[in-house]
Amino acid sequence: MTAPLHDSGTATLAVPEQLPEVQGKKIQGRSPGRIAWDRLKRDKVALTGGIVVVVLIMVAVLAPVITHIFGYPVDLPHSDQIDPNLGTPKGAFGGMSSKFLLGVDPTFGRDVFSRIVYGARVSLLVAFLAAGVSVVIGVAMGLAAGYFGGWVDAVISRVMDVLLAFPQLLFSIALVSVLPDKVLGLSGSGVRIGVLVTVIGFFGWPYIGRIVRGQTLSLREREFVDAAKSIGAGPGHILAKELFPNLVAPVLVYATLIIPTNILSEAALSFLGVGVKPPTPSWGQMLSDAVSTYQVDPTYMVVPGLAIFVTVLAFNLFGDGLRDALDPKGN
Repeated sequence: MTAPLHDSGTATLAVPEQLPEVQGKKIQGRSPGRIAWDRLKRDKVALTGGIVVVVLIMVAVLAPVITHIFGYPVDLPHSDQIDPNLGTPKGAFGGMSSKFLLGVDPTFGRDVFSRIVYGARVSLLVAFLAAGVSVVIGVAMGLAAGYFGGWVDAVISRVMDVLLAFPQLLFSIALVSVLPDKVLGLSGSGVRIGVLVTVIGFFGWPYIGRIVRGQTLSLREREFVDAAKSIGAGPGHILAKELFPNLVAPVLVYATLIIPTNILSEAALSFLGVGVKPPTPSWGQMLSDAVSTYQVDPTYMVVPGLAIFVTVLAFNLFGDGLRDALDPKGN
């Protein structure tokens, strides 16, 4: 509104009225991160999966404390919990009781709860480290192939095709059979974990490499890349400062989705005897041990199988929700 005319016929300057605050709050812009978080909060399924993931990580980190409070040492046998006549745990459901929350294993009477908790540490450690290896190599190779093109793209793409067709399981078994007991200061289960991380991570990078390559092929034709070139920016600056920040969202989503795949790969390799050495527990190793006893004690197979199922499902649900939340075309 403008000020009224004076009697003299002159008018004062128009002074616009200030817009009222909407419901007592000032209108504020939202960052992309805030928008993604608001979307993720609305997805209750993904949020539940994320909470389960956080709980699993805390369990793995605090494994010694948790087993000290609620369980027993992971390799401590309890022969008194095994029926000498039947060779099975005493009591129903594999010997579950207030002392042994998830029962005991039918071979030595070890606490299954403690072995599940420490098995989570092994599975998550291998899965996260292998995912890190895959992401680092895949992002570097995908950026190079997509940006430079030509013979660089051709060579990297053919390497991806070869690795995707390579028999990973057979290579892992052969590698473990020829490795010495001590490598680079690691021994025992440390060597096996190193092998699992190297094999799973190295053979997993072509998947993310293809995704990054495709995104880079599209981004390199955008105006901001041409603008960077016009002011003299080199390939290193363009790759690190212009292209990579635009790939963080898809890389983050793929990392959350590749972790459950790595957990399954670690369980499969441990089931085949290529995982950590006993008495260090692993979910896949527990499933392998249960093969000979599942007919008389199915609980010992169900518990680690359920642990793998819940963990993989939680990561997948969280990854799917994160993908939808980071989608710029989402609502």
